[in-house]
Amino acid sequence: MKIDSPRIPNDLPTINFQDIFYQEDPELELCIINDSFFANEVLHRVRLSKMTLKNCKFNNTNFSNIDITDVIFDNCDFSNANLSSSSIHRTVFKNCKLLGLDFTESRFGNVEFDNSSLNLASFGNSKLEKVKFLDTSLVSSDFYDCIFKNVEFRLCNINSANFEKTPLKGIDISNSTFESLTVSLADLKGCKVSSFQAIQFASLLGLIVTD
Repeated sequence: MKIDSPRIPNDLPTINFQDIFYQEDPELELCIINDSFFANEVLHRVRLSKMTLKNCKFNNTNFSNIDITDVIFDNCDFSNANLSSSSIHRTVFKNCKLLGLDFTESRFGNVEFDNSSLNLASFGNSKLEKVKFLDTSLVSSDFYDCIFKNVEFRLCNINSANFEKTPLKGIDISNSTFESLTVSLADLKGCKVSSFQAIQFASLLGLIVTD
């Protein structure tokens, strides 16, 4: 699946994330941010666009209702941050730590999570369209009552993930790994799985598979 990449101009100035406090509105754009520490803050309705952030820490920060468009996060830490009710488009999270991140009631379009940790992350009641999870850990992540459209899981660890009330028709999890999942039979219909995973699901249903 091809998704649109972030549209970020070249030769942008380097600033500090704290500069957002000097803006009339809480927004930053057309810049590069390296090694910023912005943890344990509360800042609602932030807008980030056309920028790159590297080695930044946003632990435990409340960014609810954030708008992110054309952004690359590289090796950033959002552990236990609140990005609920967010709008995220043409954005890449690469080598990021997103443990326990709250993405509930959000909208994603053309977003890539690459080699990142999303363990215990919450996506409940969100819409994901053209989203890639690549070589990413999603252990005990929550996708309760989500809408998936062109969502890809490739080489991910989705063990103990919750897909309750989220239809998985057309979703390919065949090269991802898990020991158990929370998903209903109705929502599993049309999901692409490997033969080994089919046996796993049969076992979860209490069936005994014999050759």
